[in-house]
Amino acid sequence: MSSLVLKELKHHGPFTLLGALGSVALIMLLRRFAPDFLTTDRAADWFEFTHPMHVVLSAMVTATIFRNYKAKSKHSQVRWVAVIAVGYVGSIGIATLSDCLIPYWGEILLGMDHAHAHIGIIEMPYIINFAALFGIGFAYWQPKTYFPHAGHVLLSMAASLFHILRAQAGSFSLFEGISITLFLFVAVWIPCCLSDIVFPLLFIKKEDLPDDLHIH
Repeated sequence: MSSLVLKELKHHGPFTLLGALGSVALIMLLRRFAPDFLTTDRAADWFEFTHPMHVVLSAMVTATIFRNYKAKSKHSQVRWVAVIAVGYVGSIGIATLSDCLIPYWGEILLGMDHAHAHIGIIEMPYIINFAALFGIGFAYWQPKTYFPHAGHVLLSMAASLFHILRAQAGSFSLFEGISITLFLFVAVWIPCCLSDIVFPLLFIKKEDLPDDLHIH
């Protein structure tokens, strides 16, 4: 498991860093030369869209991986209650860490004017719960993981970035841009790999995992 996690982190690290750099550079240009294009209110609206979508995708991937490997197990059957529990906790828990908490910690450290956690499951519980259950239901009836992990990374990055953008109006300094890039990288890189790989496999017996386990 540890070798798999390290391999996936190494594989997705450059892509995530490049995406973070490009996203922050674009946002800095927009905030400087087109300040009315992406205001804090618009960033809040986009966060309230991308965060639930991230929860949907995370629930789909987490529940699918758990269901597929549980189905291959010779020691137990797939129980829908277990699929719901793993998909629900994995998606909401890790998406909250990635989209809300890590960006919030960055906002505090940078002294942003309107730093706030904006935890989705608390501020919009009906939407987030529906998003998680929708993703889990899709995974239970159509347990496929064809959606690329890169899509998960990009969606998580968008949610984390919009969370930060709603905390401060106006343009960012170069120092703030570099700092936001680092927080964005950490917020996306590790939680997404944990969500897609580690968390669902924690509930599968070691002897039921194939020797050539590989996930994308």
